[in-house]
Amino acid sequence: MGVRGIRGAITVDEDTPDKIRLAARELMEEILRRNQITDFDQVISAVFTTTQDLVSAFPAEAARALGMNFVPLLCAQEIPVPNAMPRCLRILLHVNTELAPKDVEHVYLRDAQKLRPDLRSAQ
Repeated sequence: MGVRGIRGAITVDEDTPDKIRLAARELMEEILRRNQITDFDQVISAVFTTTQDLVSAFPAEAARALGMNFVPLLCAQEIPVPNAMPRCLRILLHVNTELAPKDVEHVYLRDAQKLRPDLRSAQ
């Protein structure tokens, strides 16, 4: 079994606690589903980032609501790069998995699909 990093991103319609938590949950559930992660004991840690226009909630709250009570979670803010995609929430999930690096599916949803058009998961 190897340690893999799985990336994901999603855009959020507006900066409200409910919208941030719902988007984070949607993205986390899709990352877990597409990568056959069924046991939170496989999850080593998760880093959540948001652009500077998303400040009304911690996206990690969505992972706690899913039951990730013993997984170390961290929230941070993206650097403010000019012309970067607005209202974007990202997750970097570290997991123990049998998947080879080429088989890990990184997940980009909503407008965030434009960030990685090279990935099949963004199609």
